[in-house]
Amino acid sequence: MIQFFSSETATFATQFEKRQLSVMQTAQNAGVVKLVDTPDLGSGAARLGGSSPSTRTSLFSIQKSMATINREPIAPLHEKITVTVSTSDYNSSYETSLKKYAKSANIPGFRKGMVPTGVVKKMYGASVFAEEVLKSIENELMQYLQQENISYLGQPIPEDANDPAMFNHNEPKDYSFSFEIGLKPEFTLPNLATTPTTLHVVEATDEMVEEEIDRISRRLGKMTEPETVTNEEDVLNVSFQKADAAGAVEEGAEKKENSLLLKYFSAATRAALMGKKKDESIVIQLATAFEEKEREWIAGDLGLDKDKAEDMAQSFLLQISKIAFVEKRPMDEAFFKDALPGKEIATEEAFRAEIRNQIAAYWKQQAQHLLEHEIFHILSEETTMNFPETFLKTWLLKSSEKEQTEESVEKEFPAFLNQLRWTLVSNEIGSQNAIQVSREEIMDSIRQQLMGYFGSMNMGGNYEWLDSYVEKMMSDKQQVEGAYQRVFSSKVLEWAASQAQPTEKIVSPAEFQELQGKHNH
Repeated sequence: MIQFFSSETATFATQFEKRQLSVMQTAQNAGVVKLVDTPDLGSGAARLGGSSPSTRTSLFSIQKSMATINREPIAPLHEKITVTVSTSDYNSSYETSLKKYAKSANIPGFRKGMVPTGVVKKMYGASVFAEEVLKSIENELMQYLQQENISYLGQPIPEDANDPAMFNHNEPKDYSFSFEIGLKPEFTLPNLATTPTTLHVVEATDEMVEEEIDRISRRLGKMTEPETVTNEEDVLNVSFQKADAAGAVEEGAEKKENSLLLKYFSAATRAALMGKKKDESIVIQLATAFEEKEREWIAGDLGLDKDKAEDMAQSFLLQISKIAFVEKRPMDEAFFKDALPGKEIATEEAFRAEIRNQIAAYWKQQAQHLLEHEIFHILSEETTMNFPETFLKTWLLKSSEKEQTEESVEKEFPAFLNQLRWTLVSNEIGSQNAIQVSREEIMDSIRQQLMGYFGSMNMGGNYEWLDSYVEKMMSDKQQVEGAYQRVFSSKVLEWAASQAQPTEKIVSPAEFQELQGKHNH
């Protein structure tokens, strides 16, 4: 006996548990975005789509072939559909299925393929009959929804009163099954051209250029190991051990190692370290040994709390195990070539100009992303929608693969609605503007994600395996849908940002980062 919509509802329920709604749609004529050159990628996604016909709130009956469809409202955007099938809708397929069983059945006393249909009917008729009736009801329902261009949310929910036990293959008759559906709400997108937005601009300053050049020259510089501490840019490999004020190490004290720039220490501690050699030590307290901005993470490394006075007053024996210094590269053509490969730069002036351009490009990209985040919130929060909440809660409760309770659904429901609202908004924008996602774009998204992951590991620069690995991941439906959603959402936000008329505002890097924190979602 089949179960209605089990695979699709299970897929969507799993996405709900992860607070992710797929943007791929399967409802035909639902105003959705489709994958380009990527077959069969939307079969498990949510059915969220275009507008419903104006007759959706009326009570009516419609005859399709021999099946009868009755539709009546339960609440706004929440309807009941009853499908009634007659013997002519399912009897032919039932008889055909019996004959197929007869040809393939292995029944003692009969040769395979020679089992009389009557014997098969007696042994398997009830289950085959139920399967064909349910299949007929399902086909009629889905055909009706498609032909009437009904855009619905989730999947139709079979009513509890539906009872396949009433089927009797010995007495074929008309059968009725009822379903509840939730309809997609109508909504109007905000006019982004007239909605106030801001493009936060960070200007590339001389200080930024100097800091970047210094960073590059050190990264490409030569590492040396001086005998003594002489420069604030010295890198000290040190160990920390709990001790008393005189430097006597506590019995059993653990030795914790770290690598620190001399300039991380306070002025007084820097002076105490100057001239020290390998294996020499000093006694410190965190409260006075480090600059404030470094103190928090160093305390964390040592398992201490910077806000606890007793932790900050703890004495440590700080012993130097290595002194290193990076000699910066001179500003010559060899350095320019190593720092900016592929660029034909011969002078320091041209090098500085290119660094400035790259810094400006970085902040321009970040400004664009922040604008898109702002527009995301506008579209998500200022697009007014009504939802059939009772239906959606019931559907989530019944469709989840893992056990759900009314309490758990209620708890997660606000996050679910927020994601659903964005899914509908983004699909509407995608449909209106023919936004598509190609197979190549999906593969590139997966490739970039892998590079981001493996890039933090020592892979020796060997990425020949990457293309074959990406191809393998293209067979993972969850990976493909995730990549599709990333690319599709990015394209939607890029289009939306192009419609806005933002006001430019100059901000500092610190102010920009604060704004970024507010727009995380």
